[in-house]
Amino acid sequence: MTSKEFNKLFDIRKKTVVLTGSAGFLGIQYADFLSDVGANIILVDTDEAKIKNLELKLIRKHHTKPMAIHCDITDENSVKKMKNQILKKYNKIDVLINNAVFHPKNKNRPIKLESFPLELWNDAIAVDLNGTFLCCRELGTVMKKQKKGVIVNISSIYGLVGADQRIYDDSKLNSPVSYAATKGAIVNLTRYLAAYWRNTNVRVNTLSLGGVKDNLYMKPKFVKNYSKKTILGRMAEKSEYNGSLLFLISDASSYMTGSNLVIDGGWTSW
Repeated sequence: MTSKEFNKLFDIRKKTVVLTGSAGFLGIQYADFLSDVGANIILVDTDEAKIKNLELKLIRKHHTKPMAIHCDITDENSVKKMKNQILKKYNKIDVLINNAVFHPKNKNRPIKLESFPLELWNDAIAVDLNGTFLCCRELGTVMKKQKKGVIVNISSIYGLVGADQRIYDDSKLNSPVSYAATKGAIVNLTRYLAAYWRNTNVRVNTLSLGGVKDNLYMKPKFVKNYSKKTILGRMAEKSEYNGSLLFLISDASSYMTGSNLVIDGGWTSW
């Protein structure tokens, strides 16, 4: 393989990449990285001010053509409006990355199963699962008509295995039961969609992530306990998922669909 052929495999310049949850911790990281390699990122989130600001930063820094769209992915009409806005400006949708995840307003309260409110469960299902489904349905249908497209659904190790309650203690960082349920469902939703859109050149895969280190709210004790659970002996840095994401949305993964790429430092391997 020549260097030219190698570079072509990972070339996503001028591709239209829809990124939900783009105002979040990892969303901002993905948007910056993918813009740096030439993609036009559609920044989808409910935090309009934040994505508008991010849009301007990406234009100045990378000279790409991003677009910020305020969209509530739990609302069917809002998702359809978002789709039409994208098509009006770009006339195509190359990639969808379902990155949005529900965050309860009170992040600091411990969420125990015995007292977990149904309202909070429904809110999480609405964003994490219903929102993913709606975006896949609406934008995937466009890709089917185009006869080309890539969808990446972001899941987690806690969609594959049970959360090890021993490492959390009083950290208040344990993910709720709804997170495990939705992230597990996303893995099989991916398989269904990949099989449903067979022979259409629409590829659908899952990217399942391990924990990302964030010194702003993670105490050293928790980071140490979590790190012991991984083969690599540490948590991920937020930039360490960039390569995996680029692989999945580029032609480097052209023969891959219905699969789950697990990047977790070895957490689920022992």
